[in-house]
Amino acid sequence: MTENARKVAIVIPVYNRREITLQGLRSLARVDRTGLDVRIFIVDDGSTDGTSDAIRKSFPDVALIQGDGTLHYAAGTNRGIEAALEWGAEFVATMNDDAVFHDQLLQRLINTTEANPRSIIGGLLLLWDEPHKVFQVGQTWNTLKGGWVIPDDLTAFNVPQTAFRVECLVGNCLMLPAASIREVGLMDEKRFPHGWGDAQWMARFSKTGWNLLVEPKAFVWCEPNTYPKPLHEMSRSKVLRTLFLDKRHPLNLSRQFIARWESAPSQTKAVVSFCVYLTQLAGKTLGFATGRRK
Repeated sequence: MTENARKVAIVIPVYNRREITLQGLRSLARVDRTGLDVRIFIVDDGSTDGTSDAIRKSFPDVALIQGDGTLHYAAGTNRGIEAALEWGAEFVATMNDDAVFHDQLLQRLINTTEANPRSIIGGLLLLWDEPHKVFQVGQTWNTLKGGWVIPDDLTAFNVPQTAFRVECLVGNCLMLPAASIREVGLMDEKRFPHGWGDAQWMARFSKTGWNLLVEPKAFVWCEPNTYPKPLHEMSRSKVLRTLFLDKRHPLNLSRQFIARWESAPSQTKAVVSFCVYLTQLAGKTLGFATGRRK
């Protein structure tokens, strides 16, 4: 470790995915740390599958922060960031555990951050079962399509080959200067405990004058998303609970509205896009129901 090494903290919230978490840590252990003083902060939100014990055994240098099962994504990430800043990190990287990382990931993220003042840098997210296919990158706001639209035709070969600006970033792999967090603050863990917190966080950075960039050579291979059961496969009582009561569910209407309200370019666009979303949701649900009756 050199005297002038840059202090980089990696923050990962985890819960009951022991083998996935260990896989991610094994991948991070192979990442080039030349010139960097790297410390990994794992926030284990009350796992019952032995995740913390396995980390202590295999990765004793990892800083473990214990939760009680009530932190979820946003608060878990926030507790890790707070510990990272207390440690004196110059840069904070937020990551997910369900990922495999390129060995030059940190070097490329740091170099791009330093070459682009007042910027938050995202890695190029790819699917680990389709390693060339870009995942959750390049979202654009389209009011008449219901809000954020993620392109599905991007690959590692057709994205720009130098750092490029985007309208939104997700928290799977971000490199943030510590100064940016001190200026803008942490995720809103009260209103977005389970999801959308990263998108709303990035909207705050953007509105405060921070650029959002993707470094196309900072490769991260991610586990594909799993999706909840659609409304047409639920009972009527379950549909009502999902839409109006269960704020943890991705389809909850309150959660969907607040997400647009906080991340849209304007409040007017947020309201219009939510109305479009309701129309889309009703169309899908009625269409499936009609199809099943035929």
